[in-house]
Amino acid sequence: MADITDIKAIMYTEKTLGLQEDGVIVVQTSPRMTKNGLKEVFKEFFGINPLRVNSMRVNGKVKRFRGVEGKRADLKKFYVKLPEDAKIESLAV
Repeated sequence: MADITDIKAIMYTEKTLGLQEDGVIVVQTSPRMTKNGLKEVFKEFFGINPLRVNSMRVNGKVKRFRGVEGKRADLKKFYVKLPEDAKIESLAV
């Protein structure tokens, strides 16, 4: 089952702000989230039925700090197309 806690952040970059003007938001989630799970979360918590959901998996980078190698966490990004009249209050930019 999908849960609202799987959504980590809504991305605000130059590219994503341009997409928001077209009604597309970019959501960063945990890797276990699925397209159908994200649609359920949007219906249940925001009351919005997304028109289209595209996903992209991002592998964490390997980084070094003081000679110790570590790895950033893996994540998924979802591009969610919202209907024309849909607004999410927490996304007010």
